[in-house]
Amino acid sequence: MGVRHDDSSQDRRVRVQGRPVDSFPRFVPEAERGTVRRITVVGEDVLRRRCREVTEFGTPELARLVDDMFATNRVAEGAGLAANQVGVDLRLFVWDITDDWGVRHVGHIANPVLDEIPAEHRRLVDESEGCLSVPGPYRVVPRPDRAVVRGRDKDGEPLVIEGRGYFARCLQHETDHLHGRLYLDRLAQRERKAALREMAEAKDEVFARRAERAARLGT
Repeated sequence: MGVRHDDSSQDRRVRVQGRPVDSFPRFVPEAERGTVRRITVVGEDVLRRRCREVTEFGTPELARLVDDMFATNRVAEGAGLAANQVGVDLRLFVWDITDDWGVRHVGHIANPVLDEIPAEHRRLVDESEGCLSVPGPYRVVPRPDRAVVRGRDKDGEPLVIEGRGYFARCLQHETDHLHGRLYLDRLAQRERKAALREMAEAKDEVFARRAERAARLGT
């Protein structure tokens, strides 16, 4: 998902894997360990396939993928990143996002399933949304303002993550990715075409900015 996190302060409230923590570093430890991977772009087949379930937990390979996804998300200044956005068709995504109330949320989840939230407990919100795999454009997309996602962490432990506001949007956006869907699919045809034209004009500048940030961070 597009930019919506601010790592400039270590003092704000932080929730890691849905749980509050007393302190947390400016940069996610996984990102410090990981290697930046290439981000896939709309038009690539891996973004349109339903991803495979994670079946092997607690492996070095899965831990390395999580680290690499955090490193890639950091360089791209993203709020969240799904595995198929680094070319891996597994049901897994990571997030590092500061919500509307100033709470920073950091974590990862495998095999996520969104709960059906009753209409009386949610409302539809129109808000701007972007995507690291659609570099450049942002568009207003309606989504519920509350989300609950259930899955497992990289070691196979059960995980329930609840989000409100922009964090809820992030959880829904990344889960969409694992079903082979992009936010573009939620737009009218004319708006979708306009966004793709805007991406074509902006992507080289976005790629250059990511490369510059990667060099500056030494990744």
